[in-house]
Amino acid sequence: MKQEEIRVPVSSARINRTRARAWAIQMHYQWDVSKNGNSLSQTLEDILANRRVSAIRIPYVKRIASNLDRYGTQVDDSLNGVLENWRLDRLAAIDRAVLRIAALEILFFNDVPHKVSILEGVRLAELYGGSESPGFVNGVLDALMAGKG
Repeated sequence: MKQEEIRVPVSSARINRTRARAWAIQMHYQWDVSKNGNSLSQTLEDILANRRVSAIRIPYVKRIASNLDRYGTQVDDSLNGVLENWRLDRLAAIDRAVLRIAALEILFFNDVPHKVSILEGVRLAELYGGSESPGFVNGVLDALMAGKG
């Protein structure tokens, strides 16, 4: 008897959150390299005024922006505490964005499982970072989790 593949529908909420994280990476990158003094929330408003972002993704991107505005120093301190031989401000802007967003979820978003934050961070590092980025991001986020637990 031939076994059939069991197909499980992928949750559209999960896909939308994944794509929202990708928008958050772009927002963070723009904010980081512009150095114009705006908050992440202001940077997001500028992006939304000029780019078309699916309305279903906007609330999660806004949540990331507002919470990084509020807790960014704590996120950075936590990341700097686990970075070995590196400082957050010396990392590539994309790697910094991925790490800050995933760390924010791990440290402050109780509705996002930590493993999901790590897997999504690694996936975004694969998409947007350099060849070493996925392994680096995974190592840093694992160290963050080890220190948290």
